[in-house]
Amino acid sequence: MFPLEGRSLSIFVVTLIFLILSFLSVALRCFVRLRLVRAFGWDDSLMVLAMALNILFALCGMIGARYGLGRKMKDFLELPDYAHEFETALFWWWLGQTSYVITCVAAKVSIALALLRLTVTKAHKIILWGVIGVSIVVGLVFWLMLMLQCKPVDYFWHRLTSTGTCLNTDHILNIAYVYSVIATICDFILGLLPIALVWKLHMNQTTKAALAGILSMGCVASAAVIVRIPYLHYYKDKDFLYATTNISIWSNVEAGLGITAGSLVTLRPLLRWFRGETSYVNSKSRTWYGGTGSMPLSSMNGARQSRQDQPGRHWRPDIESQNSHGVVTTVHGSPNSSRENLNPNQNSLAGVNVQKSFLVTTTRIILIAICE
Repeated sequence: MFPLEGRSLSIFVVTLIFLILSFLSVALRCFVRLRLVRAFGWDDSLMVLAMALNILFALCGMIGARYGLGRKMKDFLELPDYAHEFETALFWWWLGQTSYVITCVAAKVSIALALLRLTVTKAHKIILWGVIGVSIVVGLVFWLMLMLQCKPVDYFWHRLTSTGTCLNTDHILNIAYVYSVIATICDFILGLLPIALVWKLHMNQTTKAALAGILSMGCVASAAVIVRIPYLHYYKDKDFLYATTNISIWSNVEAGLGITAGSLVTLRPLLRWFRGETSYVNSKSRTWYGGTGSMPLSSMNGARQSRQDQPGRHWRPDIESQNSHGVVTTVHGSPNSSRENLNPNQNSLAGVNVQKSFLVTTTRIILIAICE
């Protein structure tokens, strides 16, 4: 193994930084979905899968850096067993690039599925399913070409000690360009579509801009894809491990940024939790008592009890039998969704519905007005 220095050190440090960032973001996402909103969906499962693959990808980069990723061929020739060290470095490079493709595709599909939860427009759904389909197909083709580019497969890293054949490097390079361009387009679609989702919502422009910005974070990985494109031609360089350093670095940046940005979108309930707010609700309701004359926040998920003629008995069991003025505010959230529905149906408990019950009492006359 080599000491960590030069380009090898750059690969190791960048890989470790983005591994930590992506792992923390996914851990917080799981905390929010499992503990706070209790609505762990398919998009969350795919992001966890992407994180697991990203760990494998990162380990390939960090271990490979110790074995010679980022080193020139002349550095290997100075070692007594240079062939073994060189082939080990090639193996970690091959395994890392194959896991990289699946990692990025899984993260992209997760972001698209998250946006599918928010959209109700058929055209938007078709676009998102198109992004999912294209990402999977192109990613699968690229992955198969990287995986099976040599015959036998292990000839890719045993090329110094065995015999075999490999595809022309130009073919690998062409599919790499196609994959990068399509990945960039899909990332931009995932970044621009949230603007269309929130454009017609009834809210002020500042809130619209903030919401669109949060939902568009999933496209930041496209920056790393664009930066990496000029370095792809180094696939053909004879000093392969040294020349492809920037490809390895920006591939790690793309995977880490995609997972991190896609997870940060889901962390809004965490901010509320830190501030002591509990505006999200699950199957159980929470009640606050605000002092004299205040009425509790309660859930209307249960069946309403019929009003009886006994003094002090009302159809709301949580209203105490006393002559007082107050306001009862009821907030409903769907326990089957991981975030608030942007387009809740009228008179439906799906999404977010806010109801206020105003109670005005006199000696024996009760007036109840319900406003929705």
